[in-house]
Amino acid sequence: MFRMLLRRLLQLIPLLLGVIVLNFALIQAAPGSFLDVMTAEQQVSDPAIVERLRSTYGMDQPPLVQLWRYLVSVVHLDLGFSYRQNAPVLDIIMAQLPATLLLMLSAISIAVLVGSAAGVVAAVKVGSGWDSLVSALAVFFFAAPSFWLGIMLVVLFSVKLGWLPVGGMQTIGLDGGVWIQVVDLLRHLALPALTLGLFYAAIYARVMRASMLEVARMDFVRAARAKGLSGARVVLAHVLRNALLPVVTLVGLQLGTALGGSVVIEAVFSWPGIGSLLFDSVMSRNYPVVLGVMVLSALVVAVCNLAVDLAYLKLDPRVRL
Repeated sequence: MFRMLLRRLLQLIPLLLGVIVLNFALIQAAPGSFLDVMTAEQQVSDPAIVERLRSTYGMDQPPLVQLWRYLVSVVHLDLGFSYRQNAPVLDIIMAQLPATLLLMLSAISIAVLVGSAAGVVAAVKVGSGWDSLVSALAVFFFAAPSFWLGIMLVVLFSVKLGWLPVGGMQTIGLDGGVWIQVVDLLRHLALPALTLGLFYAAIYARVMRASMLEVARMDFVRAARAKGLSGARVVLAHVLRNALLPVVTLVGLQLGTALGGSVVIEAVFSWPGIGSLLFDSVMSRNYPVVLGVMVLSALVVAVCNLAVDLAYLKLDPRVRL
């Protein structure tokens, strides 16, 4: 396990290098800069000041020189300086990263629990009405656009029923202890996490159903039934554990898409995460923040995939060989 951890950590170096080079090239190819935005917004009108800002931020240097300077700064844990917020990029991202991680991990947890449970029910009751219901709901939530589903949930639970807040992360001016603030945070988190999680739950339900049916036909399952074990024990102790492997694989692959999908969800629910920060930075041509978000996102996804690999070692001892 130690050698695997060391090997995966060493693989982070070329991964981050590739992410930086690729995104830097895309940013260089994108039209416009923050100076153009500032000029259009009439924040700066003097050409001399524009040229001075261009020189101050190193934008007058060749692209290869800019890339080299950025790589050196990343080694020193410096992701650059934000023109718009007038603050270091790392400080800005770290202030909003916890909100996105909370939303992403909550949505994935809901997706795994709901999707796996629905897949197990559909596989155990294959051919019945429960199987048809799970399949129909999986198709619906997979096909429904995330922004539409979020708006519909807001209309139902916030506007009509009044159970949950419309958006934001906390109630402004809320007074109370820690538990009151935690409950308030969970109430604000419920709708965005559910909206993002239902899409992935639909995928996991279909994969779990197919995997359960495939594992149930294997010889060791028939042997377990021949020993006289109860149906619940066979399903939970033998079929479910082996059927979880494809779902765990999908979790590792879809962590990156969940991080990207949170951009739309954060816009719908006014969730103060890096998704809204990334959108604002792209619109304002604040490219150091865009590049910093991409670098840290790649790092977060790589760490989450490492956690998935460790889960594989627990679920399938054959991987250790």
